[in-house]
Amino acid sequence: MEHVNFVTKITKELVISILLPNFVANSMKNHMKHSIRLAVCLCCLLLTCAVQAQRRNSAYNAYIKQYAPLAVEQMKQHKIPASITLAQGLLESGAGRSTLARKSNNHFGIKCHRDWRGRRVYYDDDARGECFRAYRHPRDSYEDHSLFLKSGPRYAFLFKLSITDYKGWARGLKKAGYATDRSYANRLITIIEDYDLYKYDVQGLSKRAARKWEKLIKKKPWLVNPHQVYLANGLAYVVAREGDDFRLLGKEMDISWKKLVKYNDLHKDYTLEAGDIIYLKEKCKKADKKYPYCIVRDGDSMHTIAQRYGIRLKYLYKMNKKDVDYVPEVGDRLRLR
Repeated sequence: MEHVNFVTKITKELVISILLPNFVANSMKNHMKHSIRLAVCLCCLLLTCAVQAQRRNSAYNAYIKQYAPLAVEQMKQHKIPASITLAQGLLESGAGRSTLARKSNNHFGIKCHRDWRGRRVYYDDDARGECFRAYRHPRDSYEDHSLFLKSGPRYAFLFKLSITDYKGWARGLKKAGYATDRSYANRLITIIEDYDLYKYDVQGLSKRAARKWEKLIKKKPWLVNPHQVYLANGLAYVVAREGDDFRLLGKEMDISWKKLVKYNDLHKDYTLEAGDIIYLKEKCKKADKKYPYCIVRDGDSMHTIAQRYGIRLKYLYKMNKKDVDYVPEVGDRLRLR
């Protein structure tokens, strides 16, 4: 908790240094309230980032640092994306901390099967006392994992995929029955994207292909980690990430960036922030039938409410007979239909 406490102290100092001049220079009630809300949101954001950093910088990062070279080596020999190998190793071995990984160097949960002639260990998995392969060294586990996939007829179709198509590989592994977990593919993809494991896959390309890929990614960065599209009020939307801007989102979604600005009741100079909801088509005049009204929460504005429920801002004002100067108070009841 020392790291979190340190960030809390820094956060307080940062909030005071940013907001104190506003408190002194502006005594208006609404501005004070906005400043306080901003301070609370900033504290929460920084504390959340600190906790996330702690989680990401622990066992997973240590595992990646230790075993990424093995994954890249296997990729070059056997054409399996290093990102997939690392993600499977992380997931199956609990970042190298599972009993099977620690005592038997089995990082991929590979069971004995009929053709296994090596050392064996027994653990409860889908059934009691199942037979798992045991290895002298983690390197042997990585090599056997590659050979297991390469020699299995049910995995043959995967090797027709691009070395950079980690999503195709993840979904293909689930389809081929590598794991019984229904969410296995999504879990692999999440690990790869959260820890930027796809960057290792480029090392499996030829120099010419790697240069071509790098140039392409500079022009179209979303190809590596595209935005997931969600639905609200029958409308498609994405959630902005750090570094996003309207032009890049417009190119990724094949929509005019000016239309994105208009659809989301924003202005062209607005700087996107991580977590912003960005609709891909014009919002509705009213919310879904499930949401006839809402109660204003701490940190809400008319714009955030309009975005949350997929309503055009001018209609939210109109339904509630408010003008553009209205600032919602916590506890206010606003019509959404």
